[in-house]
Amino acid sequence: MQKLAPADLVAAMTAYRDVLRRHQEAINRLNVYPVPDGDTGTNMALTVESVVSELDGVPGVHSDDGNGPAMADVCRAVAHGSLMGARGNSGVILSQLLRGFTSVVASNDDASGQLVAEALMAASEAARQAVLRPVEGTILTVARAAGEGAEEATRSGGGLIEVLDRARARAADALAHTPEQLPVLAKAGVVDAGGAGYALMFAALLNVADGRALPEAPPTAPGHLPLGEDVSFGRPPEPAGTSPLSDDVHGGLRYEVMYLLEAPDDTIGAFKELWTGIGDSIVVVGGDGLWNCHIHTNDVGAAIEAALDVGRPRNVSVTDLAEQIEEERWVREGSLEPPVEHPSGPAPRTAVVAVANGEGIGRIFRSLGVHYLIAGGQSMNPSTAEILDVVEKVDSPEVVLLPNNENICPVGMQVVELATKPVRMVPTSGIVEGFAALLEYDPEAGADENAKAMAASACRVVAGEVAQAVRDSSGPTGPIHAGEWMGLSRDGIEVAADSLVDVTCALVDKLLGDGHELVTLIEGEGAGVGETRRVTEWLGEHHPGIAVEVHHGGQPLYPYLVSVE
Repeated sequence: MQKLAPADLVAAMTAYRDVLRRHQEAINRLNVYPVPDGDTGTNMALTVESVVSELDGVPGVHSDDGNGPAMADVCRAVAHGSLMGARGNSGVILSQLLRGFTSVVASNDDASGQLVAEALMAASEAARQAVLRPVEGTILTVARAAGEGAEEATRSGGGLIEVLDRARARAADALAHTPEQLPVLAKAGVVDAGGAGYALMFAALLNVADGRALPEAPPTAPGHLPLGEDVSFGRPPEPAGTSPLSDDVHGGLRYEVMYLLEAPDDTIGAFKELWTGIGDSIVVVGGDGLWNCHIHTNDVGAAIEAALDVGRPRNVSVTDLAEQIEEERWVREGSLEPPVEHPSGPAPRTAVVAVANGEGIGRIFRSLGVHYLIAGGQSMNPSTAEILDVVEKVDSPEVVLLPNNENICPVGMQVVELATKPVRMVPTSGIVEGFAALLEYDPEAGADENAKAMAASACRVVAGEVAQAVRDSSGPTGPIHAGEWMGLSRDGIEVAADSLVDVTCALVDKLLGDGHELVTLIEGEGAGVGETRRVTEWLGEHHPGIAVEVHHGGQPLYPYLVSVE
């Protein structure tokens, strides 16, 4: 094959999705730069999944009569599908690479090797333009090397196969040298995750153009990325619960903010300039009034307000990066089973769907009447589609949704608008509020009536949580050092100390007020029997009139969730 036809590009995108799926867990293990913004392999696979879904609707793509799709239609679907489906920093940059590539080949139904080489260079340039502060040793470096390799092949008279082969080889070589350009990669002993994912695109293209087999995924233990070069994936991951890169990786920026922005093209320059003052890892891609925006920042409000100044943001996603590695580990280890239907029986008028993490917490939610559980929490935010799918499967004609996390509330509101049945969301910001809300749940009442009563019940509970500081900081209590325990309420950090028990007792003391009768402790990972006994003994001594309940939740990150009623 010396030309890339529209059907070939469709097949290549499908093959790219398949090979990313095979390798996504191995690529996830490389995910260290610039901060862990979600599983890189998973994000790239989901981005290409969106492309393939968009291609399914292209006229002629499934035709058997010889009248296949037009290259312009295929390229339009690739560009739009990648823009709408981009997830995480890596997904957004991949989206721009694909948009840059298709902008060149769209004009010709039979793309030559020369045109493909031009498209690969255009992809590299488009991606660099989208990143406000390009960094070498990343996917940008791998993309540029691939484009340069493709151009070298055309200068020596090579056709399509030679262009793709040379691009693949240069991409693999650049990937192998990324640790020399980024100390954070060298320290971890890995290559760049995004670059590894992009390099696999050439395996997909060569699979279609030259019939080569797609590479098998490397083993779970350290392996090699089979790109025709000996590119090491790196050392094994650190034991669960450790993060040797914490300070270098996070760089002081805690949150990842992403959204689609509907705004005039001529306002985006000023929008980017505003973002440069509040964060890093800024990527803004799109055009014709629709932009996919990504930033790491400590000021979530300012990141979203910047969009309101120029247009309308939608599909807003906020991820707490400081907690992401630990929670992703927990989710991957399967601490909470997939959505589970409530025991069989007649469907109530109103069912409850809740987002939760932790096996024990799941049991408590089901005992209080929850019909479906969706795995997720602070950083593992389920998508609109995932929640909507569960809501639609519920047999009950009406649904109440408990997000149990502030980050999930915006997604929950989209579910309310998109569902084909009445759905009401109770904006619970934490697990204990979800428990309190369920105390007023009436299966035979309507969703409106339930939502009002459950929201009022959730507001009556005084909630707190205990977590460990991941870096030096400061709060109302003074300086906070990495590794110290913090007691948090709805108002922020209340107490901090070296001792888990001392912080938990001090937090409960802060939360208790006149009229309170019950303290509930929900044990998570890191809370042992000895610690819990010391907390309950302290309560018995200092607040003898207060009843205490202890439940095992098994949630990650928070040794104790506290409820005062």
